[in-house]
Amino acid sequence: MIKKLMLEAVAFSFVISSCSATPPRLTTDVGSGKFDLKPEPKHYTVAKVITSAIEEYHYKSVKLDDSLSSQIFNKYLKDLDGSRSMLLASDVKDFEQFRYQIDNQLDAGDLTAGYYIYNHYADRLSQRVDYALALLKTKMNLDSTDTYVLDREKEPWFATTTDLNNYWNKRIRYELINQKLISKDDKKAYDIITKRYENLKSQLAKLKSEDVFETYMNAFSSTVEPHTVYLSPKSSTDFKIDMSRSLEGIGATLRSENEYTKVVQLTKGGPAEKSKQMQPNDRIIAVAQGKDGEFEDVVGWRIDDVVGKIRGPKGTTVRLQILPAGADANANPKTVVLIRDKVVLEEQKAQSEVKQVTYNGKPYKIGVITVPAFYIDWDAMRKGDPNYTSTTRDVKNALVKFKAEGVDGVVMDLRNNGGGSLKEAIELTGLFIKTGPVVQVREAGGKVTVNEDKDPEITYTGPLTVMINRFSASASEIFSAAIQDYHRGLIIGSQSYGKGTVQTAAAINELINKPDNLGQLNLTVAKFYRISGGSTQHKGVIPDITFPSMFPASEFGESSEPTALPWDQIAPAQYAPLGKLDGIKSVVVTDHEKRMEVSQEYKYILEDIKEFDKNRAQKTVVLNIDQLKKERDQKDDEELVRYNQRRSALGEKPVAKGADRVPLNNDYVKDESLEITAEYVSKVTPNTIAETLQKKF
Repeated sequence: MIKKLMLEAVAFSFVISSCSATPPRLTTDVGSGKFDLKPEPKHYTVAKVITSAIEEYHYKSVKLDDSLSSQIFNKYLKDLDGSRSMLLASDVKDFEQFRYQIDNQLDAGDLTAGYYIYNHYADRLSQRVDYALALLKTKMNLDSTDTYVLDREKEPWFATTTDLNNYWNKRIRYELINQKLISKDDKKAYDIITKRYENLKSQLAKLKSEDVFETYMNAFSSTVEPHTVYLSPKSSTDFKIDMSRSLEGIGATLRSENEYTKVVQLTKGGPAEKSKQMQPNDRIIAVAQGKDGEFEDVVGWRIDDVVGKIRGPKGTTVRLQILPAGADANANPKTVVLIRDKVVLEEQKAQSEVKQVTYNGKPYKIGVITVPAFYIDWDAMRKGDPNYTSTTRDVKNALVKFKAEGVDGVVMDLRNNGGGSLKEAIELTGLFIKTGPVVQVREAGGKVTVNEDKDPEITYTGPLTVMINRFSASASEIFSAAIQDYHRGLIIGSQSYGKGTVQTAAAINELINKPDNLGQLNLTVAKFYRISGGSTQHKGVIPDITFPSMFPASEFGESSEPTALPWDQIAPAQYAPLGKLDGIKSVVVTDHEKRMEVSQEYKYILEDIKEFDKNRAQKTVVLNIDQLKKERDQKDDEELVRYNQRRSALGEKPVAKGADRVPLNNDYVKDESLEITAEYVSKVTPNTIAETLQKKF
């Protein structure tokens, strides 16, 4: 199915080949006072290719008109100056001349709007950097009653340069206060913030036409839909869709977001994941080499420059200062020490273990399989290697071992599994059912294909529980949804990501039969649907037993994307649910809620979420270093009390203030999933499920 979609995507080369070979001229001078970046000749052609492909082949019926033009205009301004701290209201008023012209220009391959706005933005940014550097040469008041606004996204544009200067005076003081509280030294704080803006000044001097083009094209593509992305030649060559290969040293996928380098995903078995101190959405603000190297501030850096600092030889130490996911910019940064390593492939595979659980005085053996991704060695498979690596093969081997060990139930841990191979999601489901549909794929034209498991062998017929969280996406959601729709197992955790779209990747040069690398377009061409008819898009999978999450759907996952495709539904596929879980589920849910009422760890989770919400709600801060220090010290003391309470519950001794706080090995959701599975096992025998599977299928 996916291969067919890829071939259909390539077919639009016949449409695109009709694009004008003669680049049009810019319709006006795009230069500013300091910057005069202009499109390269290839950019006119690539722009028309991208525009034609999106209009003709995107799953969403895209009409490039004044309405979409206005949305692209807003998105471009937000991408460039989301904090509304560089541009003046007069600049935005000037840019308004393009609000309803972008559609016409893109159709013609005219990039005037993109380059005009970017050059003027870069000029304003350069002015702000010069102003910041001038301020940093003076002694600034860090002990005032002035209030600084942390989030200006919805604030009006500043009317005058004086207003902008007043804001930047507060911004620099805020950054100095934060740094001084970290470094405990006035001069060092000034030096670090000064280097931050000197680096930004240096980066501005290195701006290239390709930077402008990629930013502008992605303002266009992401306005249509968030997973349709243009990758420049450098991006497609060096990083592809993600940057995990470039960040092999710590095993993390990063991206640049606003001025921060943000963690997107942790590679299973990599140093970052093993540390238990990092998670998706953490922001890296500084990097230091070795055990004693000085931290180098990386706020505002280009992503490839940050990558260069984090990468390094195996066995060497890198230290990161991070703002934890959900923490506001005023939070104390956390220092994470990592030993670089070449991520071992074996540790990225599915891992299994058997846990002993006692429920109602009776012991149970629960097999746990952690699946970090839906992977497959395509090259080995194509070459006919009978032992090629895949998720399904590894899980099957684990299930066979579990059977030999006499496990009573199985837990599949798909938390933080971002997806992967659709083929593997289907075949993995097939290990737990006899035959039948697993997922439906709907193309833009309305054609629906039902992807089925056709292998009648059932590897495991016993009680099954699947764990998911907000960062379980795509193939993880397909598997979880199928297990839920068949009533084959219980789904527990938090609402999944909601990524239910299918992308095809096409090299621009191949589409127009050119030898040069012109970048890559990832185009959304289809949607996934559950066999029950509902889409996994936007809503994701709702667990049967839900745990609270500090990652709200409004801010994390597909539903946080304003241009995400909506949830909808189609006719269900023909399948036969087992129908044996409804009564059991209601009892298990009731008992789970009773356990939560007396669980101290559960209360800690709720308190953490409350603190997370409180941090997100904070919009301003007083620029007084003593007051901020007092607030942070108080917060640190409260966290130490909580930390020691948890250590005590685990039978460990408390630590003193200032001592290193080793991450606690207390996976509450996983522990409760074992309890739920043991209860599930106690209420239904494996033979009952096995018999039902044989009859139903």
